[in-house]
Formats: sequence, structure tokens, C-alpha cells
Amino acid sequence: MAEIIWGLATSHVPAIGAAMDNGKTEDAYWKPLFDGYAPARAWMAEHRPDVAVIVYNDHANAVDLDLVPTFGIGTAESYEVADEGWGPRPVPTVIGDPELSEHLVKELIDGGFDIATFNRLQVDHGLTVPLSVYCPDPGDAWPCKVVPLLVNVLQYPQPTAARCLALGEALGRAIRSYPKDIKVAVFGTGGMSHQLAGARAGLINQRFDRMFLEKIEHDPRALAALSREEYMEQAGTEGLELIMWLVMRGALGDDIVRIHDTYHVPASNTAAALALFEVTGASRGERAAA
Repeated sequence: MAEIIWGLATSHVPAIGAAMDNGKTEDAYWKPLFDGYAPARAWMAEHRPDVAVIVYNDHANAVDLDLVPTFGIGTAESYEVADEGWGPRPVPTVIGDPELSEHLVKELIDGGFDIATFNRLQVDHGLTVPLSVYCPDPGDAWPCKVVPLLVNVLQYPQPTAARCLALGEALGRAIRSYPKDIKVAVFGTGGMSHQLAGARAGLINQRFDRMFLEKIEHDPRALAALSREEYMEQAGTEGLELIMWLVMRGALGDDIVRIHDTYHVPASNTAAALALFEVTGASRGERAAA
């Protein structure tokens, strides 16, 4: 049976990818952020998954606003890197795991979640930047296969935080019911607090961010109880992306250990963070699915 071995929460700021792509990680502006990543990267390099389920949002690059699914899963063999207006990032094509994807789609639909299926999909910085946070030097290929799980955080009404946590719990059960012996990591991406437009453009709420970083480990249900309006009031309109961390957190189960976290302001015009959790005990595998 499949087991979930760790979960990673990380910002997916496009400028983080650009800093890596253009050799700026040692610049004074960026060095504190990347120094903060280093312990997590070293640990993840020693605990490689076979597949990463990456919870992210497309930024109207591959999925435009003509059709906005609340939740969706990619089922393709591979995913090309999207051109976001300045050419695709110089990173490898993302390789999928259609068999696992199709299993997850079925199990989640049977569990009461209406999942859109993407048989063809390009992936933007929402997915590729977290992959680079995990593996900064992939060479010709990323070190694991990927299942993209898309969440609508752009078009109102977005899913509630409570629904995202429930989706994560169902995702964890679905992964653990997969009959192949594979190791899976789950990424929750986006955030932290930021707002890109309007009167509050540039908003960063460090107090809220640090509260979220603490409760994502010990009290995710308190975070799930917040309304989308409360997220936007406290963390900015784009800070609502934090609900995607709750999908990851729900999938991990109760038995986790925090390996590392880091918080940095600013990364571009965003508060950026990383939190890495190892899954232990029954939450790793089939006993948690019983």
C-alpha cells in the first residue's frame, strides 16, 4: 500500500523561481530566504518520495476564467511548463502518474468531492516553484512523478477552508488505499499574506502569518473555522491561498513531526514561508485508512 511520508507547505512566489533561474540566490535580497530553505532541502533530499501530490492554483495561464473548477486533478502522462508571458521557466517537463491520478479521482468522487479531470494541462509557477523549493537542481528530470491537484482561489466563491481540510483528509485516505507500494509527499502551496491590487496592495500581516504557521501543525481545525472573508481581511486577497495548505495538512493525519520552518519578509511583495512535516506512526500508511 502507498504511504505518505512527508508534507511541505511553501509559498509559490514567481520571483522565487526567477531568483533561482537567474543565479540570484546569493544576492543580499534573496540570500536570507534561501538560507532558510537549506535545512528542509537537505532533509528532503534524504527522504525522496516516488510521487508528489502538489496542491496549487493555476494563475489563469492554463485554466482561464471561462471555466473555473473548484477542485481538479491532472491525469496526464506529463505536463509542459507554461509560458507566463516571458517564456517557460528553464526547468524539466513535469512527469505525471496517471494510474495514481485516476485512483485519486475515483476515490475522491466516491467520497463526495466533485473533481474535475485534466487530461491535458500546462503547469505554471504555482507548481514549478514549489518543485524548485524541494529540488533546486533537478538536472534533466525532476526526482519524482507529480500529481497536480488544483484549487480555485481566484474566482469567488472559492471553497471554504473547512472544505479544503476535509478534502485533504479524503485525499489522505485515497492515497493510503492505493495498492502499490510507493512513497508519497503532499505539497500545500501559496501564501503567505499578500495582496496584489486595490487600496491594500502590498499588505503583509506577520502576526496572522505566524499564528497560521503555529496552528497548521497543532490546531488546523481552528484555521478551517475561518471564513474566506476572514482570510482576505487578515491575509489579503491573495493570502486566501493559505487554504491550500489545509489540503496538505488534512492529508497528513494526526501523527506528524515538524522538521523545519522558515518565514521571510518580503519575497517580492509577499510574506514567504516554508513548513516541513514528517508523517510518523499510523498516519503513514494503511492503518490510518482503516
